Amino acid sequence: MSHNLDQLTDWLKDHKITEVECMIADLTGITRGKISPTNKFIAEKGMRLPESVLLQTVTGDYVEDDIYYELLDPADIDMICRPDQNAVYVVPWSIEPTAQVIHDAYDKQGNPIELSPRNVLKKVLKLYADRGWQPIVAPEMEFYLTKRSDDPDYPLQPPIGRSGRPETGRQSFSIEAANEFDPLFEDVYDWCELQELDLDTLIHEDGTAQMEINFRHGDALSLADQILIFKRTMREAALKHNVAATFMAKPMTGEPGSAMHLHQSIICMETGKNVFSNEDGTMSQLFLNHIGGLQKLIPELLPLFAPNVNSFRRFLPDTSAPVNVEWGEENRTVGLRVPDAGPQNRRVENRLPGADANPYLAIAASLLCGYIGMVEGLNPSAPVVGRGYERRNLRLPLTIEDALERMENSATVEKYLGKKFITGYVAVKRAEHENFKRVISSWEREFLLFAV
Repeated sequence: MSHNLDQLTDWLKDHKITEVECMIADLTGITRGKISPTNKFIAEKGMRLPESVLLQTVTGDYVEDDIYYELLDPADIDMICRPDQNAVYVVPWSIEPTAQVIHDAYDKQGNPIELSPRNVLKKVLKLYADRGWQPIVAPEMEFYLTKRSDDPDYPLQPPIGRSGRPETGRQSFSIEAANEFDPLFEDVYDWCELQELDLDTLIHEDGTAQMEINFRHGDALSLADQILIFKRTMREAALKHNVAATFMAKPMTGEPGSAMHLHQSIICMETGKNVFSNEDGTMSQLFLNHIGGLQKLIPELLPLFAPNVNSFRRFLPDTSAPVNVEWGEENRTVGLRVPDAGPQNRRVENRLPGADANPYLAIAASLLCGYIGMVEGLNPSAPVVGRGYERRNLRLPLTIEDALERMENSATVEKYLGKKFITGYVAVKRAEHENFKRVISSWEREFLLFAV
């Protein structure tokens, strides 16, 4: 934990930054923090925030009192947040020269706060580092552009593009359909370049005005930070062009869901070689064990990939979304796809996470599953050839309630992520679900109102 901020101070002065947005990500992935004048930021070398922000739900409520006081100091003390010099980005849309700086959260004794999603990912990366391994990840973010709407009861509508008409029909991989929003994506690419985000390609996906942005492969912590910043950037660019961008897992009835596919491989720190391949270029035992770990443990960690009641609406057969944790080569109908690649680029693509997942927690969970497979020597099932939509033996929980119960009762998950994190995360998600259950849906009014 370095308190030496010379490099960061120089960067702020070089960029004539006058304000600093100091932030951490909560369990949902919402950025929380403070905006500080640069001089104050440099003098204080960080910020204090109540630890309770990490037990706040997406609706702004808190978990029930008995869990709240079991996990937090009754005095509601502050945690100490220190800036990470490697997680500093300009804010291209601000009027004043502004920087956003991601912080790490510690207690007064300097121990990492267990409820912090960024600390959870760092904990998993340390497990790998202790074995001389370094994970390499490449995330793919899907999202929808929609018309802006101020009425949450009204279904979302496709936005109007440059042609003055909304998109109709499926436009998978259509260049023209992506070009409809050229001015918006020009801004996105310019802003991402200013922030040094490693964007690769932009693709028009299956859904109406559904897009996908791929990131270049790299360091897991850096990419989780970049996704946090990218989501913010995408929303800001959309607002500037009078549309909305949403990372909900299933924002529209009858349209495909949005995923955060994670490509992952592991290199040996000493040799720089991909441990997923043998010398002769074939699949290594470690690769098969990594897949075995994903198969066995994804069902126990599903709330970190599918964190909301809406997330589970994505998992439907025949919708390019996985319904199992089967694996196969070049197969998009299974949860774990092995893309065609050379030995050094051999990787597995975890297709389970939704675009609504917290990037730190989804990447941490995905890597943890593979790690456990590697160290415990777990073998995968036989790969699927052909269509893999049947919900076979590798059964996933079907609802958020089932998934939370499974995660809460997993001794393996508790062993690696700690009881405090599991208790806090599950409590936040249960509080959100209680809130959801209070709202009567249009389906209930449409079909039950006069029929029962």
